[in-house]
Amino acid sequence: MSDMTDTTPGWLTSDELEMARARMPILYVEAVPVRVDDSGEVTSIGLLLRIGPDGTVSRTLVSGRVLHHERVRDALLRHLEKDLGPVALPRIPASLQPFTVAEYFPTVGITPYHDPRQHAVSLAYVVPVTGDCRPRQDALDLVWFSPQEAASEVLQSEMPGGHGALLKQALAHVGLVF
Repeated sequence: MSDMTDTTPGWLTSDELEMARARMPILYVEAVPVRVDDSGEVTSIGLLLRIGPDGTVSRTLVSGRVLHHERVRDALLRHLEKDLGPVALPRIPASLQPFTVAEYFPTVGITPYHDPRQHAVSLAYVVPVTGDCRPRQDALDLVWFSPQEAASEVLQSEMPGGHGALLKQALAHVGLVF
Protein backbone atom coordinates (compact mmCIF):
# COMPACT_ATOMS: atom_id res chain seq x y z
CA MET A 1 0.00 0.00 0.00
CA SER A 2 1.20 3.51 -0.85
CA ASP A 3 2.36 5.85 1.88
CA MET A 4 0.39 8.74 0.33
CA THR A 5 -0.89 11.19 2.91
CA ASP A 6 -3.60 12.51 0.56
CA THR A 7 -6.17 9.79 -0.02
CA THR A 8 -8.02 11.62 -2.83
CA PRO A 9 -8.05 9.29 -5.87
CA GLY A 10 -5.95 10.61 -8.74
CA TRP A 11 -3.46 12.59 -6.68
CA LEU A 12 0.20 11.70 -6.74
CA THR A 13 2.71 12.26 -4.00
CA SER A 14 5.33 14.92 -4.74
CA ASP A 15 7.89 12.24 -5.56
CA GLU A 16 5.49 10.34 -7.83
CA LEU A 17 4.56 13.54 -9.66
CA GLU A 18 8.23 14.45 -10.17
CA MET A 19 8.91 10.94 -11.52
CA ALA A 20 5.91 11.12 -13.88
CA ARG A 21 6.92 14.60 -15.11
CA ALA A 22 10.37 13.26 -15.95
CA ARG A 23 8.98 10.40 -18.05
CA MET A 24 5.81 11.53 -19.84
CA PRO A 25 3.73 14.54 -20.83
CA ILE A 26 1.19 15.65 -18.25
CA LEU A 27 -2.32 16.73 -19.35
CA TYR A 28 -3.52 20.19 -18.29
CA VAL A 29 -6.52 22.42 -18.90
CA GLU A 30 -6.24 26.18 -19.20
CA ALA A 31 -9.03 28.74 -19.22
CA VAL A 32 -9.22 32.36 -20.25
CA PRO A 33 -12.07 33.78 -18.12
CA VAL A 34 -14.12 36.38 -20.00
CA ARG A 35 -17.16 38.57 -19.48
CA VAL A 36 -19.54 38.82 -22.43
CA ASP A 37 -22.39 41.17 -23.29
CA ASP A 38 -25.92 40.11 -24.26
CA SER A 39 -24.87 39.45 -27.86
CA GLY A 40 -21.97 37.18 -26.77
CA GLU A 41 -19.21 39.69 -27.55
CA VAL A 42 -16.24 39.55 -25.18
CA THR A 43 -16.12 42.77 -23.14
CA SER A 44 -13.34 41.91 -20.68
CA ILE A 45 -10.70 39.29 -19.98
CA GLY A 46 -9.74 38.18 -16.47
CA LEU A 47 -6.10 37.54 -15.62
CA LEU A 48 -4.81 36.22 -12.32
CA LEU A 49 -2.02 37.98 -10.47
CA ARG A 50 0.38 35.51 -8.83
CA ILE A 51 3.71 35.44 -7.08
CA GLY A 52 6.01 32.78 -8.51
CA PRO A 53 8.34 30.51 -6.54
CA ASP A 54 11.18 32.94 -7.26
CA GLY A 55 9.19 35.90 -5.87
CA THR A 56 8.33 37.49 -9.21
CA VAL A 57 4.83 38.83 -9.76
CA SER A 58 3.16 37.80 -13.01
CA ARG A 59 -0.20 37.52 -14.73
CA THR A 60 -1.49 34.07 -15.57
CA LEU A 61 -4.49 32.14 -16.79
CA VAL A 62 -6.54 29.58 -14.91
CA SER A 63 -4.55 26.37 -15.26
CA GLY A 64 -4.13 22.95 -13.72
CA ARG A 65 -3.67 19.22 -14.19
CA VAL A 66 -6.32 16.74 -15.20
CA LEU A 67 -6.41 13.99 -12.59
CA HIS A 68 -6.46 10.27 -13.30
CA HIS A 69 -10.04 9.20 -14.04
CA GLU A 70 -11.28 12.81 -14.17
CA ARG A 71 -13.29 14.14 -17.10
CA VAL A 72 -11.84 17.20 -18.84
CA ARG A 73 -15.09 19.07 -18.11
CA ASP A 74 -14.74 18.30 -14.40
CA ALA A 75 -11.07 19.35 -14.34
CA LEU A 76 -11.94 22.64 -16.03
CA LEU A 77 -14.70 23.34 -13.49
CA ARG A 78 -12.47 22.35 -10.58
CA HIS A 79 -9.67 24.69 -11.60
CA LEU A 80 -12.05 27.57 -12.38
CA GLU A 81 -13.58 27.21 -8.91
CA LYS A 82 -10.16 26.81 -7.29
CA ASP A 83 -8.77 29.96 -8.93
CA LEU A 84 -11.88 32.18 -9.26
CA GLY A 85 -13.95 31.12 -6.26
CA PRO A 86 -17.13 29.07 -5.82
CA VAL A 87 -19.53 31.72 -7.16
CA ALA A 88 -17.73 32.67 -10.39
CA LEU A 89 -20.49 30.81 -12.29
CA PRO A 90 -18.46 29.67 -15.31
CA ARG A 91 -20.35 28.65 -18.43
CA ILE A 92 -18.48 25.63 -19.74
CA PRO A 93 -19.13 25.17 -23.47
CA ALA A 94 -21.43 22.30 -24.46
CA SER A 95 -18.69 21.07 -26.81
CA LEU A 96 -15.32 20.64 -25.16
CA GLN A 97 -13.41 21.46 -28.35
CA PRO A 98 -10.47 23.59 -27.16
CA PHE A 99 -9.50 26.70 -29.09
CA THR A 100 -5.96 25.31 -29.16
CA VAL A 101 -3.72 22.59 -27.78
CA ALA A 102 -0.59 24.08 -26.25
CA GLU A 103 2.53 21.97 -25.82
CA TYR A 104 4.82 23.12 -23.03
CA PHE A 105 8.42 21.88 -23.07
CA PRO A 106 11.17 22.15 -20.47
CA THR A 107 13.48 23.26 -23.30
CA VAL A 108 12.99 26.87 -24.42
CA GLY A 109 12.24 27.50 -28.09
CA ILE A 110 10.56 24.28 -29.23
CA THR A 111 7.14 25.97 -29.06
CA PRO A 112 6.10 29.38 -27.70
CA TYR A 113 5.20 27.59 -24.45
CA HIS A 114 7.75 26.77 -21.76
CA ASP A 115 7.49 24.98 -18.42
CA PRO A 116 10.89 24.23 -16.86
CA ARG A 117 9.38 21.41 -14.75
CA GLN A 118 7.95 19.21 -17.48
CA HIS A 119 6.60 18.40 -20.90
CA ALA A 120 2.89 19.22 -20.66
CA VAL A 121 0.00 19.21 -23.10
CA SER A 122 -2.74 21.70 -22.35
CA LEU A 123 -6.26 21.96 -23.71
CA ALA A 124 -7.12 25.69 -23.76
CA TYR A 125 -10.63 27.18 -23.48
CA VAL A 126 -12.28 30.59 -23.42
CA VAL A 127 -14.86 30.43 -20.61
CA PRO A 128 -17.47 33.10 -19.92
CA VAL A 129 -18.07 33.72 -16.23
CA THR A 130 -21.10 35.58 -14.91
CA GLY A 131 -20.69 35.51 -11.13
CA ASP A 132 -18.55 37.16 -8.52
CA CYS A 133 -14.90 36.16 -8.92
CA ARG A 134 -12.76 36.08 -5.81
CA PRO A 135 -9.37 34.48 -6.34
CA ARG A 136 -8.36 31.72 -4.02
CA GLN A 137 -5.37 29.44 -3.51
CA ASP A 138 -2.12 31.10 -4.62
CA ALA A 139 -3.66 33.91 -6.70
CA LEU A 140 -3.34 37.39 -5.24
CA ASP A 141 -6.00 39.00 -7.39
CA LEU A 142 -8.07 38.75 -10.56
CA VAL A 143 -7.94 41.84 -12.75
CA TRP A 144 -10.35 42.45 -15.63
CA PHE A 145 -8.92 44.03 -18.77
CA SER A 146 -10.57 45.34 -21.91
CA PRO A 147 -9.77 43.31 -25.03
CA GLN A 148 -7.49 46.14 -26.21
CA GLU A 149 -5.57 46.13 -22.92
CA ALA A 150 -5.30 42.33 -22.98
CA ALA A 151 -3.87 42.48 -26.51
CA SER A 152 -1.11 44.89 -25.50
CA GLU A 153 2.48 43.75 -25.73
CA VAL A 154 3.17 45.21 -22.28
CA LEU A 155 0.50 43.11 -20.57
CA GLN A 156 1.40 39.96 -22.51
CA SER A 157 5.06 40.41 -21.54
CA GLU A 158 3.97 40.09 -17.88
CA MET A 159 2.78 36.53 -18.60
CA PRO A 160 5.47 33.84 -18.20
CA GLY A 161 5.85 30.54 -20.03
CA GLY A 162 4.03 31.58 -23.18
CA HIS A 163 0.72 32.53 -21.55
CA GLY A 164 0.91 35.83 -23.45
CA ALA A 165 0.98 33.92 -26.75
CA LEU A 166 -1.90 31.74 -25.55
CA LEU A 167 -3.91 34.84 -24.60
CA LYS A 168 -3.29 36.29 -28.06
CA GLN A 169 -4.63 33.06 -29.61
CA ALA A 170 -7.70 33.20 -27.36
CA LEU A 171 -8.43 36.77 -28.43
CA ALA A 172 -8.14 35.80 -32.10
CA HIS A 173 -10.38 32.77 -31.49
CA VAL A 174 -13.22 35.03 -30.29
CA GLY A 175 -12.71 37.46 -33.20
CA LEU A 176 -10.61 40.07 -31.41
CA VAL A 177 -7.59 40.73 -33.61
CA PHE A 178 -5.69 43.95 -32.97
